Amino acid sequence: MDGSVEVERDGRRKSDLSRAFSEDGALKTHVGGQALIEGIMMRGKLNWAVAVREPDGGIYVEEHELGQASKARWASWPVVRGVVAFVNSLVLGYKALEIAALHAFADEGTEECEGESEAGDGAKVDGIGEVGGGGERELDGKREPESEFELEPESKLESVSEPEHRFSWKDDFGNPEEMIDALGAQTTLDVVTEPVPVPASAAASEASSDKKSFMDEEVEFGHREMMVSMVLGLVLGVVLFVVLPAFVTNLIVGEYDDRTLAWNIVDGVLRVAVFVFYMWLIGRMKDIQRMFGYHGAEHKTIHCYEHGLPLTPENARSFPRLHVRCGTAFLIMVMIIAILVYTVIPVKPLITSWGVPDGLPKLLLVIAVRIAFMPLIAGIAYEITVKWAGSRPDNPLVKVILWPGMQMQRLTTNEPDDSMIECAIAAMQRVLECEQAAESQARSSVVAKQASPS
Repeated sequence: MDGSVEVERDGRRKSDLSRAFSEDGALKTHVGGQALIEGIMMRGKLNWAVAVREPDGGIYVEEHELGQASKARWASWPVVRGVVAFVNSLVLGYKALEIAALHAFADEGTEECEGESEAGDGAKVDGIGEVGGGGERELDGKREPESEFELEPESKLESVSEPEHRFSWKDDFGNPEEMIDALGAQTTLDVVTEPVPVPASAAASEASSDKKSFMDEEVEFGHREMMVSMVLGLVLGVVLFVVLPAFVTNLIVGEYDDRTLAWNIVDGVLRVAVFVFYMWLIGRMKDIQRMFGYHGAEHKTIHCYEHGLPLTPENARSFPRLHVRCGTAFLIMVMIIAILVYTVIPVKPLITSWGVPDGLPKLLLVIAVRIAFMPLIAGIAYEITVKWAGSRPDNPLVKVILWPGMQMQRLTTNEPDDSMIECAIAAMQRVLECEQAAESQARSSVVAKQASPS
């Protein structure tokens, strides 16, 4: 591609949906991402990186290694591997959201203390060389901007004004897209702990100890809140997308065993309707609108890389905000597969053999069976969207299967500004640098082995 992006055809402007299919890059990267609170997470085969826009305008970048894939044979079985990837994605998404929350909305009165304590903890980013696309490192107790993406604050000592709407764990968290959109290459997650600072003197040791104790309490409190939020989010998802559709379907169709096929179809349609309405509703919130903007920035950055262009906001900005390999297709496929799986599950014989009475007991049994089979449904959806469709992007049937997910991206992505694209580029470059360094080391090892006398 010569750098220009065709946006018009026969005098008409092409839609983002049409461009997402027609302008899919030749380089199909394995790198995927997830929109966060004022930031982006990108993950590859070896590591994952989070880039967060801090209140002072800087970009905080933190990266962690991915653990080795499980060597258990059962973990690579079809369907099972999808369940494993799904669970690992939830864990990774939780960790990335925690990092973003700690840096995106620092309290006005504690920003200086947090900065000092982070510097005392040592370098949080195990960077490889320079980061060409933006970000910060914390080295030797100092924060150093690394590119033009750093916005110069008026003074490091001046407090940063609060945004109009502060993020609220109670009100703003619980979007399932935040967790599941990270589905991809990672298989296991190693939690990387930060090194404990070594004091230079007794006085410095006492001061560092005080700061560490304070920050430990803050981080531990945030960790507990994140755990509670994640559990509440999962419970909310089950209630909205399993319990509520089943309850309404029971009112519309009647008892499950009377009209099983109609019951499952109506239940599935209601589930999709609730999901679409939920995504539209939370998309009205200012903070979620920005998160959807970061989702669009993630797609534009990956488009730019897959077309072989330099990762700059100018280049990435020209691409569509939709992407054919977005994890949103996985969500829609889960709901479609659920209708088929729930229809063939022999719930009716269970009701008859156990003598389950009509009304609430029968409905609870149906709901329990649905929850129990959710891992199987996720595994099947993974095989279809990731393994099959992902390896056949030019197949016309694949385009038909991906079409509902592409339509959903109209809700889950917004057109990003350059500051969002800069975060996506910063995270992307950290992942690419790690993999490029590993490839270079592997080539050097091969050359050294060939050059050594036999």
